[in-house]
Amino acid sequence: MWRVCGALRAWALPLTQSPGARACGGGGGVSYTQGQSPEPRTREYFYYVDHQGQLFLDDSKMKNFITCFKDPQFLVTFFSRLRLNRSGRYEASFPFLSPCGRERNFLRCEDRPVVFTHVLAEGPGAPRLSYCGGGEALAVPFEPARLLPLATNGRLYHPAPERAGGVGLVRSALAFELSACFEYSPGASALPSHVRWQGRRLALTMDLAPLLLAGPTP
Repeated sequence: MWRVCGALRAWALPLTQSPGARACGGGGGVSYTQGQSPEPRTREYFYYVDHQGQLFLDDSKMKNFITCFKDPQFLVTFFSRLRLNRSGRYEASFPFLSPCGRERNFLRCEDRPVVFTHVLAEGPGAPRLSYCGGGEALAVPFEPARLLPLATNGRLYHPAPERAGGVGLVRSALAFELSACFEYSPGASALPSHVRWQGRRLALTMDLAPLLLAGPTP
């Protein structure tokens, strides 16, 4: 645990603007300093995850594949500890928190903190959805009947770990692949009613809709 947390300190500060720089995160005008110590032996860092599931320091000037975090060990540690932010600090601007020892890693997101990137279908077990660059170490059972297509933004959602809000975004490339499995009722709305998966025709439950609408806003 501490080895990964120490690596966080080594990677984070060189990528920020400067050791004393201030930044605004979450669009709410909140100020912070990467690596700040609000109390003895405690450090705080601030992150952002985009709709592709890429993780960045929140105040990075450039957010692209070159500047996102890619180390699998770090990503697994970060996202496996992710939970709703109930720390009393930055809750409105950074709704999620990934604690690591005495480090507080605050997270805001473009849409959802969990972004599913691909299906793990190899092996004898049931397929799983992997998220946020963690491979098999960050994955949940694939529940095709619980896929939720949302008409308001054209995006697709799937159940995620409860501690991270219970709903995850499906990355656009994967959503496009899965859309070929959808079926639409004649004369119905633009939303699909069923999904075909592994020879079965399953009715979409749409049960994630209330949870998605009730979740913390990015």
